[in-house]
Amino acid sequence: MSEEYSEAVETAREYYNSEDADTFYFTIWGGEDLHIGMYQSEDESIFDASVRTVHHMADQVRQTINASTRVCDIGAGYGGTARHLVKRFGCHVDALNLSEVENERDRQMNKEQGLDHLIDVYDGSFDDTPFADNSFGLVWCQDSILHADDREVVLKEVDRILKPGGEFIFTDPMQTDDVPEGVLDPILARIHLPSLGSVRFYREVAAKLGWEDLGFDDHTPQLPRHYGRVLEELQRRENELRGKVSDEYIENMKKGLRHWVDGGNSGYLAWGILHFRKPEQ
Repeated sequence: MSEEYSEAVETAREYYNSEDADTFYFTIWGGEDLHIGMYQSEDESIFDASVRTVHHMADQVRQTINASTRVCDIGAGYGGTARHLVKRFGCHVDALNLSEVENERDRQMNKEQGLDHLIDVYDGSFDDTPFADNSFGLVWCQDSILHADDREVVLKEVDRILKPGGEFIFTDPMQTDDVPEGVLDPILARIHLPSLGSVRFYREVAAKLGWEDLGFDDHTPQLPRHYGRVLEELQRRENELRGKVSDEYIENMKKGLRHWVDGGNSGYLAWGILHFRKPEQ
């Protein structure tokens, strides 16, 4: 794997490695996940809603995954998904993640829970993975591909490492196909990229790769609800974070979360579960 990252990937790596970001996400999300939750009530905890997302996605692949399945989680964060899959199915998970800081927390929690023999954590980027061709029966990703500067390259890399007949399941904050110019600029400025992916984009790339489309499970209303809950939790626990996270980071995070909420409520963002299968050869 190359030690040189693209500008967008390096920007994401530096951000998630920062002490401010690590402390914020580990504290506010409960230290397991960094992804969007599925909420059953307006005041449900971020942790519980995040775990529900993993359960819901796992239900969609329960006929595919078993103890002999090798799974790759790309953009694995703190590794909560890998631990859930290992506990539920007894499979082996390779967790690939850009942030070395998050990965150290991940490895420690795996050891503490006695799961490190079933989970290997790799430092690296999902557009240039360290894995051999046709290695995995399932590739999994949650809310990470938005950080890629070339999302088609990421899907091509997934295709390379998937076994024939293997499946790719993922979520991603996306834009709709009819976004007026400039509407999402505040969000795009936060992730330092000119656009987001879309359901149409991912389906078009998947079609070029010859993948079977297993469906899009649309949960778009959860996106603004999630970022709104994170904003509420940040405001509620702001005094707890003071001195641990810089005031500048906190204020920028508040602004960024409001942009996501406004973007979601504008009708120009989408979120849900995309599911594809690589054809048998």
